[in-house]
Amino acid sequence: MHEPHVIGDWQECGDEHAGLRVRVHGLEKAEPPRGRDDSAEGLTYFRFRVTVENRSAEPVGIHLEDGQLDVRTGPDGESAFLDWRNSHFIEGFDVYPLRRATAVLYAAAPESALSLVDIQVQLKADDEWTDRYLWSGDMTVPDGPQGTATRADGTSETLAGQISTFLREQAERGQH
Repeated sequence: MHEPHVIGDWQECGDEHAGLRVRVHGLEKAEPPRGRDDSAEGLTYFRFRVTVENRSAEPVGIHLEDGQLDVRTGPDGESAFLDWRNSHFIEGFDVYPLRRATAVLYAAAPESALSLVDIQVQLKADDEWTDRYLWSGDMTVPDGPQGTATRADGTSETLAGQISTFLREQAERGQH
């Protein structure tokens, strides 16, 4: 793992798990459905999704629990509070070919630390560990104008964000 991936990008798993791909996406501020945990007092809640897709020819048993996720925020990489009571994990689910499974997770951190959110995931596939993959995003950058494909994860300042912006502008020019 040399560089983090931008939140929303797919990451292909390594050789021993060929055909599996995973992504972290949907990073946004959101209150948990079953109420705030007392441990998160004074923190800002956010939600994100982890989706696993099976592109192989065989079903794969997927397991993703709180111990397989590490959420860090801010420039110093402080650990975020992962609310396991409100989160929906993937626990021993068989993902068949051309199917997906998604975990919806809730975490909390100080508002001032949400300018940098790093989420590291390590899946267990058929009782074997995959490599660890890291995604990075920013929840403090406002969304783009209504009707555009601007991502809300703050990628505009990164190389990936600049490329996304360029490609989006080229696509818009091609439509007119």
